[in-house]
Amino acid sequence: MKRSKTSKGWMQEHVNDEYVKRAQRDGYRARAAYKLIEIDDRDHLIKPGMTIVDLGSAPGSWSQVAVQRLKGQGKVIALDLLEMQPVAGVQFIQGDFREQVVLDQLEAALNGMPVDLVIADMAPNISGISDVDQANAMYLTELALDFSYKWLKPGGQFLVKVFNGSGFEEIVRNMRQGFDKVATRKPKASRDRSSEVYLLGSGRRKNLS
Repeated sequence: MKRSKTSKGWMQEHVNDEYVKRAQRDGYRARAAYKLIEIDDRDHLIKPGMTIVDLGSAPGSWSQVAVQRLKGQGKVIALDLLEMQPVAGVQFIQGDFREQVVLDQLEAALNGMPVDLVIADMAPNISGISDVDQANAMYLTELALDFSYKWLKPGGQFLVKVFNGSGFEEIVRNMRQGFDKVATRKPKASRDRSSEVYLLGSGRRKNLS
C-alpha cells in the first residue's frame, strides 16, 4: 500500500526529531524519556529509596529514567497492556489496567508497601473519533488517580499525562481535593501541536475529602 503524505511527513519529522536522535544516542527506548527528565529536573520527584509505580510503561523509557535516578536504591513496578522488554531493576506486569485482575496483580506486587510516586504516561488506542478518544483517555486518568489515592503514602506525588479537552477541568478539580498542590507541566519534548500536558499532584493529603 502506498504511503500517504501524512505518514511520510510523520516519518520524516520523527527521523529528524532532536529528541529521537538524543534517545538513540543516550540509550533510551523513546523520546518520552526527556519529558520525565525535564519534569524531574524541575520538581525533584525521584529520590533514592523510593517505591515508584509506572503506569503505561511500554516501551520503557520512563522506567529507565526512574531506575537511573533511584541509583540502585528503591523499587520500580511497571505495568502496560503492551509487551515491554525487560529493564534491569524493574518488575513488569503485562495487562490491561482497566481490568480488576490486572490491578490485583499490581497490588499483590506491592505487598502492602505504600508508594512514593506514581507516574502515568498512558494513552488509549486511538480510534480517530476525538470525543471517544478523549473520553477513553480521561477514564484511564481517573483510574490512575484512584490508584494513587489508594496507594500513595501521605505526601506522595502523582504525575499523569492528560489531554486538553472534555473532562480536563474535572480531573484538575479532583486532584486538588487530594493533593496540596496541582501544577501543569508541558515539557519541551512534548510536541507543540500535541494537546497533551502533564498534571503533577504534590503532597497527597492524609485525609482525603
